[in-house]
Order: sequence, then C-alpha cells, then structure tokens
Amino acid sequence: MRPSGDPTRRRVLRGTAAAILARWAAPAQPAPTGAVYAYVGCYTTAQRYARGDGIHAYRVDPATGAWSHVQHVGSLVNPSFLVLHPDRRMLYSVHGDESYAMSFSVDRETGSLTERNRVETGGRNGVHQAIDPSGRFLLVANYGAGSVSVLPIAADGALSGAVQVVALQGQPGPHRIEQTSSHPHHIVFDPSGRYVIVPDKGLDRIFIFRFDPAAGKLTPTEQGAAVARAGSGPRHAAFHPTLPVTWVVNEIASTIATYYWEAEHGGLRPAQILPLLPSDYTGESTGAEIAVSAGGRFVYCSNRGHDSIAIFSADSRTGLLTPAGWTSSQGRTPRFIGFDPSRRFLYAANEQSDTVVTFLADQATGRLTPAGQPVSNASPVAIAFTTPNP
Repeated sequence: MRPSGDPTRRRVLRGTAAAILARWAAPAQPAPTGAVYAYVGCYTTAQRYARGDGIHAYRVDPATGAWSHVQHVGSLVNPSFLVLHPDRRMLYSVHGDESYAMSFSVDRETGSLTERNRVETGGRNGVHQAIDPSGRFLLVANYGAGSVSVLPIAADGALSGAVQVVALQGQPGPHRIEQTSSHPHHIVFDPSGRYVIVPDKGLDRIFIFRFDPAAGKLTPTEQGAAVARAGSGPRHAAFHPTLPVTWVVNEIASTIATYYWEAEHGGLRPAQILPLLPSDYTGESTGAEIAVSAGGRFVYCSNRGHDSIAIFSADSRTGLLTPAGWTSSQGRTPRFIGFDPSRRFLYAANEQSDTVVTFLADQATGRLTPAGQPVSNASPVAIAFTTPNP
C-alpha cells in the first residue's frame, strides 16, 4: 500500500476534489437570452397597513437583473400570492382577507396581463396556491378558514369553483393570538407530484395528502401530519431538488426544521431544527419565506424584524443545514424572497419599506451581493416570474 504522502495518490485526491468543487460551483443554468417578466402582488388595504395598488408587471434584464415597468393592474384587493401556469400563458392570484381567486392571461410578447375570471374558493383569506403537475387544478390554502380548496383549471386557463374543500383539524398551538385555530399558510407538491404538504401555522402541523390528478381529490396519507414543536408555527416549506429532504420555516419560533421525506408512503421524519436568527439578536422577529438554490446547496430564509436573509449550506449527502451567515434585506419586513428563472438572482420584497431588492447569489459560497438599484413598489408581498419566450 502506498503511504498517504505518495504523489500519485495526492494527484488523484486533488482531481476528485476539483471535480466535486467544479460540479458544485458551476452556474445553475445559463442566463436566459429572451425576455423575463416579473409580477409583483401588493397589499392594498388599511387593515394590512398597506400602500399598494394591485399587481405590477416588469420586464427583467436577464443579464443584469434590472427591472423596467410594463403594466399596472389596479382595482384589486390584496393580491397576496401569485403563481404562473406551467405553460406560462396564465397567472393566478389569491387575495388576502377575501374568498376568491383570479385568473389572468399573459401576453407572451409584452408580458401584460388581462383578467380572465374570478371564482369563490370556498374559504377565506387565501394566502398561497399551487398548480398540480398536470396543470388541471389550482390548490388554495385558506388561512382564515383553516381549509384547502381544489379548483379546476379549464383548457382556456379559466378557473372553476372548488370541487373539494378540506377542513384541517387539530389542537391549536399555545400562542394566544397567532394560534387560535387552523391557519394553513403554504401548499407544496413533492417532486413526484403525487403528494402535497400543507404547513399549518395555527395547529403546529404539516399536513400530508395524496393528490389524485384525475379527480382533483386530496386524501390524507397514513401519517396524516407531521407534528412540529409546540408554538413553532410552520409557515412555508421547500423540497431539496434531488435528495429526500424537506425544509420548513417556522414563523413564530423563527426556526428552520429539516425533515426526511419518505416518498414511498408520503411521510415526514424530523431530523434537525436550527434558529433563523443570530445568537446575539434579542429583538422581535418572525420567519417568512424560504428559497432553495439550484442543486440544493444553499437554503435562504427571510426574517421580518431582524430584516435579513439567513443563509444555510446543505450537506450534499444528508441535506442537514449549517448556518452560513445573514445578509441585510436592504429594507424592512422581507415577506417574500425568491429566485428568478436563471437562479442567478435572488429578490427580496420588503413589504414595509416598499422596495424589491436584487441580490446576485454566489453559486460557490451562497453569499448574496446587492445588485443594481432597488425597485420602488408599494407594499410588495409576492413575486412570480415567467421564463423567456420560446
């Protein structure tokens, strides 16, 4: 056996390490060459202490990440979350404190929106929605009603009324204000598209359903729900792109939990929990959004109060997280963070300082660097991106 100092062995080890590093550090995707459009939903009502006025559409320079305004869609109440159809020809919105969802057709040449229709969701205060992989159903989390609705999507992209409304049951958490009842805050399909997870802030649960794409029907799995630490307030979740790992941001406790995803039967097994805040921060803050880099090497979470983006590196084998620092969101109350289609730029929507801030995400270190000038947009709370024209 050659000793550890043998030069041949050192060359092999260096080559292996270099190959691994190159694979991790490679850009997620080449920068798109066509137009990219971003749609920003804003809070609009006095109840939300808002200054916003609907949905704004922007053209995004794929090389620099700079935005230019295209359209304002007014006369809307709290379009609080937006999602694009997989075919990129329709955009859907849910509306804070209201009981309906809306559909808009997207002009692929100009990025402008035209309202198609609105329908009742069968719940109240829709806060998030997701489209199933077939593109035939829109699922809505009704925060105020404690339910999840399934709405059919017609061939022309219009919405129909709910074919199923599932009430979420359980014991409320201990927080006397934020956990008086069920408050589902997010809907996420697993990578297979067969399962849906729903973090419930009010019940300290992460509900798990099978989804039947033929009937548009949700059915609880055998586990039914993963139980979070009391008072955590699960809010948003994300799956690792390749590993059987799920990360969940807990709003009230300002923590992030790692779960192992048991895809064969739709289960979540807890593995780790970490704080979202630095150890020397003693002020008030709540967790909000989660974003995952291409390849799953880094996980980003927004902190409202600390007004920062927490950065975590993910182990390439286990998905377990290690804190990698905090970056100022360059504003107040970053309710939303998310990547553009190229995964090169991460954007923070600072709700209370009325700005959208662009960050260049370093693919090798996870570091975020502010890029360009902030975009002025009143009370921004959600962003959805189109991909370039074919």
